[in-house]
Amino acid sequence: MQEKTAAVVLHCLKYNDTSHIVNVYAESVGRTFYIIKVSRARGSGVRPSLFHPLALLELEAEGRNTAQLRRITEARLLHPLHSLPLDPYKSAIALFLGEFLHHALREEGQNAPLFAYLVHSIRILDACQGAGVANFHLVFLMRLSRFLGLYPNLDDYQAGDCFDLQGACFSRRPPLHGHYLRPEEAVFIPRLMRMNFGTMHLFPFNRLQRLRCLEVLNDFYRLHIPSFPQLRSLEVLQELFAH
Repeated sequence: MQEKTAAVVLHCLKYNDTSHIVNVYAESVGRTFYIIKVSRARGSGVRPSLFHPLALLELEAEGRNTAQLRRITEARLLHPLHSLPLDPYKSAIALFLGEFLHHALREEGQNAPLFAYLVHSIRILDACQGAGVANFHLVFLMRLSRFLGLYPNLDDYQAGDCFDLQGACFSRRPPLHGHYLRPEEAVFIPRLMRMNFGTMHLFPFNRLQRLRCLEVLNDFYRLHIPSFPQLRSLEVLQELFAH
């Protein structure tokens, strides 16, 4: 039996000389893994080059969603991405977000709003130009938190508040657990929450502020998602945007 689904590629790992294991977020089943047989023959239904981070594909796989890895028999572009695979800044963002989502999206089962958000966001990244690119990953991570039930509470924010990273809320006094932002850094949280893909080019962050915001968002997720690791691609992204 063949099953078809649209999917976002998160991570592709070489399994052996003839196979790769691919982690995707699929429209039909959520986060799942497939195996692909590597073939460089002309006319092959599965080309490894299609499975770059954040690629948007339409997949056909054998069998049902069981504990065993299903084999992808055919892969086609769902939405061609023109600049993302070629632009070094966008490629670094895609590598980071692919690894981030690989660890952050633990759920199984269909989640149509989340899948639509991923596809919409990736297409914006591919199309955007200029200053907005540098803020894209900050907007993406902040808005992703809504789908994971982690979105910060801004209702009681006042100037001079601390931001409790563990409680995802603002407070007048520093929490006892120590995971918080001082007022001079907490002011960036409301700014990040106001940003969206349409306005991200209007928010000026200097290099150090942008790097610090990325570090804070990464720490925020690590506090709320069990066993969330230190991401290898984070250092690459930080280094690229440091110049």
